[in-house]
Amino acid sequence: MDSRPAEQVIGELLGPDERLLWSGQPRQGLILRSTDAAAIPFSIFWTAFSAFWTLMALRSSEKIVPLFGIPFLAIGLYLLIGRFFVDSWQRARTRYGLTTQRVLIVSDLFRRSIKSLNLRTLSDVTLTERSNGTGTITFGPAMPQWPYRGVQIPGMSAGMAPSFDQIPDARAVFDQIRKAQA
Repeated sequence: MDSRPAEQVIGELLGPDERLLWSGQPRQGLILRSTDAAAIPFSIFWTAFSAFWTLMALRSSEKIVPLFGIPFLAIGLYLLIGRFFVDSWQRARTRYGLTTQRVLIVSDLFRRSIKSLNLRTLSDVTLTERSNGTGTITFGPAMPQWPYRGVQIPGMSAGMAPSFDQIPDARAVFDQIRKAQA
């Protein structure tokens, strides 16, 4: 894991005529998202049903039958609890940067992945802000969000528009992006 500050990680990627305007990371720790309003009840139901089925299968005379419930129980436990820890782990390894020329998203999960978006060609830039100033800036058309994020890299997973996910003082960063585009 690269534990260096975002400014240093992004600074190494700058071109000769490029200047860093802002750098940061997603909010750290365990967080709840709006999609969790539907995901948590479903997770509870899935896990409870899987546990009940597995326990009932254990009472049967067949010894192989309970093994079929174990994968479903494991999926339920991931959906109920594990996904929050995976999301936190991923956000801890993600860095964001805004330069005079582009938006950068760097992820150091299993290998380094760099997403670079030219400011001049960015069409849609959307700010979703919470009352505490934390927010997400999405680059490109916003995609509908499925309640389960699964194993997705904050800001750059397949099927999702690139974004600065869960950043503090999102409006100020959004204003800097719009100013840099002008």
